[in-house]
Amino acid sequence: MCNMKKEEVNISSCKRDITVRRVPRPLCFIPYTLYFIFTVFVLTSCHYPRPDLENGKLGAKTRDSLAYLYERHYTWNTNLEVQDDSVTIACLPVKDCYNTLYKGDRVVVAEFAIHPADSVDSVWVKLAHSQEVQGWLREKDMMRAFVPTDSISQAISLFSDTHASYFIVIFALFVAVWLFRAFRRRQLQMVCFNDIDSVYPLLLCLLLAFSATVYESMQVFVPETWQHFYFNPTLSPFKVPFVLSVFLMSLWLFVIVLLAVLDDLFRLLSPAAAVFYLLGLASCCIFCYFFFILTTLIYIGYLFIAVFVWVFLRKLRSSLAASRYRCGNCGQKIGAKGVCPHCGAINE
Repeated sequence: MCNMKKEEVNISSCKRDITVRRVPRPLCFIPYTLYFIFTVFVLTSCHYPRPDLENGKLGAKTRDSLAYLYERHYTWNTNLEVQDDSVTIACLPVKDCYNTLYKGDRVVVAEFAIHPADSVDSVWVKLAHSQEVQGWLREKDMMRAFVPTDSISQAISLFSDTHASYFIVIFALFVAVWLFRAFRRRQLQMVCFNDIDSVYPLLLCLLLAFSATVYESMQVFVPETWQHFYFNPTLSPFKVPFVLSVFLMSLWLFVIVLLAVLDDLFRLLSPAAAVFYLLGLASCCIFCYFFFILTTLIYIGYLFIAVFVWVFLRKLRSSLAASRYRCGNCGQKIGAKGVCPHCGAINE
């Protein structure tokens, strides 16, 4: 009996030794360290880097120009174009003297001035159209009435001002065609509804939804980054902050996938059916754009984009599983060897 009690004591002591062991404390901080590094990376990769103004090789005017470029996103000699019907600039310091610029006139930023007493906008900008036509304008009014002369900046401005009307026209055209074909009792193929045997249309909608989410995220969290890009645009995703790089790469992928969609459409459908499908696809993309712009503004767009990615991955998986082989007779995709459901040929 005594021996048995001693063995039980030894066993319980061994169990106690095992349960008392703990993970070393440094390992507990690894997840928190990774989260911290990721957060710092995201926050620092959303802004343009500050210029090195301490470089001794830079002159005083160059330092001021770089400082203005970083703070105000434009600087001296920036070319602008009037987009309003007319703009009035003041010939300061002469009182009651004004010059008028009209739509399409181009100017250059000549000088800056700070007026702390101005309650509307303390920053004034001198614009020069010619040697005779020059004047001052509040920066707030300049941002509203002028657009950079760069073609990318003008495309951004044009899209921001007129995209709603264009989208409504395309959507109305699709609805009219759909009603006409439904009236004639002809079936219409659409994305996710009687879709073609291709994942590219859904991927195109996903890329546009992702681009809209990133764009609206920049407008909400880092608007100064987008404004700097607006005045200093580029199509290269390798010379901009990380968030802009992601946005530009998604746009390039959108163009590539669009070409793949066109190739699949006109290969699988007749020209008329392909055009009708494109109208439906354009309407679906329009809906995704507006939906994710609005939902990202209230922070639930990120949940919807995650669900969208999950839906696309499911369709991609089913598409890959259903098209493992091609029929040796008709060339159509088949899920397994055997009788082809399209032409009846036996594949071994």
